[in-house]
Amino acid sequence: MEQNLVIEVVKQYLGRQLSAEKLRFRLYMALRLAILDRALRQGTKLPPTRRLADDLGMGRNTVVRAYEQLLVEGYLEGRVGDGTYVSDIVDSASKAAPPKRLLGTRREGLSKRGNGIMNHAASSVIQHGAFMPGVPDVDLFPFSIWRRLVAKYIHPSQSRLLHYTHLGYGPLKVALADYLRVTRMMVVDPKQIVIVNGTHQSLDLCARMLTDPNDRVWIEDPGYWGARNVLRAAGLNVEPILLDDKGLAPTEEDWAAPPRLIFTSPSSQYPTGIVMSLDRRLELLERSHQFGSWIIEDDYDNELRYDDRSVASLFGLCRRQRVIYTGTLSKVMFPGFRLAYMVLPDDLVDPFVIGNSELYRGGRMTEQAALAEFIAEGYFSAHIKRMRSVYRERRDALRESMESRLGDVVSVSGGHAGLQLLYRFNRPVDDTLIAADALAEGVVCRPLSMYHAVPQFSHPGLNLGFAAVPEKTIVSAAARLARVIERFL
Repeated sequence: MEQNLVIEVVKQYLGRQLSAEKLRFRLYMALRLAILDRALRQGTKLPPTRRLADDLGMGRNTVVRAYEQLLVEGYLEGRVGDGTYVSDIVDSASKAAPPKRLLGTRREGLSKRGNGIMNHAASSVIQHGAFMPGVPDVDLFPFSIWRRLVAKYIHPSQSRLLHYTHLGYGPLKVALADYLRVTRMMVVDPKQIVIVNGTHQSLDLCARMLTDPNDRVWIEDPGYWGARNVLRAAGLNVEPILLDDKGLAPTEEDWAAPPRLIFTSPSSQYPTGIVMSLDRRLELLERSHQFGSWIIEDDYDNELRYDDRSVASLFGLCRRQRVIYTGTLSKVMFPGFRLAYMVLPDDLVDPFVIGNSELYRGGRMTEQAALAEFIAEGYFSAHIKRMRSVYRERRDALRESMESRLGDVVSVSGGHAGLQLLYRFNRPVDDTLIAADALAEGVVCRPLSMYHAVPQFSHPGLNLGFAAVPEKTIVSAAARLARVIERFL
């Protein structure tokens, strides 16, 4: 290849390098890509460094350094007294095929587990707006206080907080134990608390420490799709158990093949808001002890209750230590906070502490320290009290707006706690089509059918989040949603 043609190729590839990196790096990347693309083939002689520098308008040392790097990595080879050539290493390797689009239900290169995660994914790229469920109003969070507390612990005098740790921040565990004693009637030793990065991590840790592949695990149906997917990805045999008006309702036939894990949200079931009855709780605890099953109690929104009907935790009711309690701080702090905690039976504490450290490592100690002070100084409780009042008003506004327009077309479920209301349709409609049309109208909602693992038992409905939506927006968005629904009736 003529050397002037080589220079044109280099110029072309150099023009693609739009980064702000040093010129030497840009030239190196241009030459490397040209060689990998076979635009400069095996045996091509490169121009002398002085000529290439003159033609490209750069210093000779820049070209020399780029050549040297490519020589070291094997893209070029030097021939004494003859010059610098493209080596044969790249051409001797098979040329990379263009990337394939990941279409269909089977993605090449992924494991069965990876394909399962892809095929059952339900997360949405939309995580805000009317009426995205499960989202708090981050604009009302006391950021000035939080910034001050975080800044206090990101300081050279607090360098001990910047290291790995497998125990978590002790004062935070003490603060959480005191909080749970007052709000959830739970007598907890702070050592029983393990800090994790979100509820999904706690579920994954339970699956890894307490189960083997293909073990049975029960989930509520309808129930939280995120828990279903985490447990399925762990290689477990996920079996949906239907609900009734008392909560999780396993039959004698279900108990004939008892599970290793039972995932439930007894104080405010997601997404229905059903509170598990006392007789059902006692039966579940007795059966779990009888069959050696572990119960994972998801208490995701207990802080946000809107009446005086405080419901004791299943953990506090259990006398035989078969319950693992999980709580999250993302609903009352802000979603990106991603700190949660587990309260473990005594016998599980040491294994879970070791497992958590080995699998995920500990960290975020500065935030844990700030949170401990945030709770101890009363800011946490004050924020929750304020948000309960705001959210209660928004819940009432949503109910008024929806029910005044739709009447007996829908029936509401839940609303005693949490950030969303579930509306079931009393007529046969396709809730997925309604949700899709609503999104086209600028209204976000999740169809109830997506929470069901057993389609034949699903009931159409919509899960509507109200917490992050101002009242004026609730009224206008509910009017648009009602008009969409009316088109399907």
